[in-house]
Amino acid sequence: MTKITAAEVNNLRKTTGAGMMDCKNALVEAEGDFDKAIEILRKKGQKVAAKRADRDSSEGAAIAIVNDGNTKGVIISLNCETDFVAKNDTFVSLANQLAGIALEQDSKESLLQASIDGLSVQEKLLEQTGVIGEKIEIGAFEKLDAPFVGSYIHAGNKIATLVGLSSPVDGAANAAKDVAMQVAAMNPVALNESAVDQETINKEIEIAKDQLREEGKPEAMLDNIAKGKLKRFFKDNTLVNQAFIKDSKQSVDQYIKSVDANLEVTAFERVALG
Repeated sequence: MTKITAAEVNNLRKTTGAGMMDCKNALVEAEGDFDKAIEILRKKGQKVAAKRADRDSSEGAAIAIVNDGNTKGVIISLNCETDFVAKNDTFVSLANQLAGIALEQDSKESLLQASIDGLSVQEKLLEQTGVIGEKIEIGAFEKLDAPFVGSYIHAGNKIATLVGLSSPVDGAANAAKDVAMQVAAMNPVALNESAVDQETINKEIEIAKDQLREEGKPEAMLDNIAKGKLKRFFKDNTLVNQAFIKDSKQSVDQYIKSVDANLEVTAFERVALG
């Protein structure tokens, strides 16, 4: 039998993240061939992935990052099965590494084909599935481009957001972070009234009318009262019209205008897990 040294086992462990015994067994099976041992561990990941394909992977880490110029950002979620794995430092580190790669990709599909540690991202995920023993996959993939992009990750990596501003003015970094925190906390349905889709508007009007009928309001009055309730819905649920969480006396738009009179929020993205 080929003699396997502790240094060889440790090297394979550093490369793959697999446990010591898994690495030793793979090297023994590969008769000391390092590349073959990696392939053995990868095949183990494929077997685990096949067995757990129907498992729910709603836990994980949502990561938002922006480029050095603050002109583009990305959110990805690295999904797993349990909160125990999601909190693991190695898992979170991998999620951050993948987010950095995603910043230069156009889609989830291109991310999965991108290179990491001499493998494709898809192969790396299979490898880590074997290491961890849970279904691991890329869930969300959201990009945002703007003259200035800011990000925010809520404690525990359960919510990640991006916000785009119309100009990189003085104070843009703090403003973008404040609004990104607003998006995380208040979960707006759209940027403004015009961005709310018609299906949502129709649904809200019908809900309002049903409530008014239960209150005994005359049918002839329902349309006008429902329109008033719809305005309230826009105020509570569209980002620029929401009360600013750090100062409820002003709206998000008013806060942004206090930073710079011509500044606007142009877009946002939000990913939540769990």
